[in-house]
Amino acid sequence: MTYLAKPRLHHPTLAANKVGYTRRDYEGKISTLCAGCGHDSISASIIEACWELDIEPHRVAKLSGIGCSSKTPDYFLGASHGFNTVHGRMPSVLTGANLANRDLLYLGVSGDGDSASIGLGQFAHAMRRGVRMAYIVENNGVYGLTKGQFSATADQGSRSKKGVVNTDSAVDLVGMALQLGATYVARGFSGNKAQLVPLIKGAISHGGAAFIDVISPCVAFNNHPGSTKSYDYVREHNEAVSRIDFISGREEITADIAPGEVMDVRQHDGTLLRFRSLHADYDPVDRYAAMAYMQKHQAQGEIVTGLLYVDPLATDLHTALNTCDAPLNSLGAKDLCPGAAVLEKLNSSLR
Repeated sequence: MTYLAKPRLHHPTLAANKVGYTRRDYEGKISTLCAGCGHDSISASIIEACWELDIEPHRVAKLSGIGCSSKTPDYFLGASHGFNTVHGRMPSVLTGANLANRDLLYLGVSGDGDSASIGLGQFAHAMRRGVRMAYIVENNGVYGLTKGQFSATADQGSRSKKGVVNTDSAVDLVGMALQLGATYVARGFSGNKAQLVPLIKGAISHGGAAFIDVISPCVAFNNHPGSTKSYDYVREHNEAVSRIDFISGREEITADIAPGEVMDVRQHDGTLLRFRSLHADYDPVDRYAAMAYMQKHQAQGEIVTGLLYVDPLATDLHTALNTCDAPLNSLGAKDLCPGAAVLEKLNSSLR
């Protein structure tokens, strides 16, 4: 299969931001995800957020793990630094990069399988240590690359594409991020760009560990009746002599949800996702109130979206470790090995 390359040239009248870049300059390669995938909408929101923040692309380091979501950094910020880690290990690699060079803006992109299963411990420690990063989980409740098994975020009682009922309790990454000490916690919906772009801008600009859980339904394996994270894929054809999956063209589902409004978003298979947008007077600086608010509306069958919690005085891992202002990877031998006298003074202080 071949894919068309994006043209290098663009119209000269495209608007440029304060640092001289157009939106096209924040794009990457052509996506190879399923047509209409919500992950592509998240990529578009990241592009928009970085353009509006006037960020020079080479100042961004984007890291990911394994999965459909972890492929997406190839589709945005093509001129930035990038590293695709092994399954579930993105947070620790990002932590090391952040400690080595604090001058870059760090963007971690992961999925519900990558972060809530094999990478759960990595996710937990990145949050509690306050690593300065924008950690985005593209949450669809399934393992898309391995044909739609339940992920750890699949709701108890939901049905798989094959009709199997999930009997396990769901891992709530938003609740965990709040409990573990993340200082910026939000939830978004891939179909609500008007809300998602500001959330991403806030996360990138935040001074500590920022986490966004983005509900991004799988178009290929999680749109059937009984799924609580369905989007717009339906099984169209199953011929007796062979097993064939047919993915039909569908319009992406979008929703403009006003502050304080509850909206039922109907999927192509007839199922509903109920979203509540935080009220305009909601106070996001109380961590425990945020947890109670989220759990209250979750019990009512609502998915709360918006900025759930933020610590306006957040600090990061560099502050906790009292590292120097200069990036560690810029220090020379004289800085790193100042001599025996300095070592002796340090050892004496520890006796």
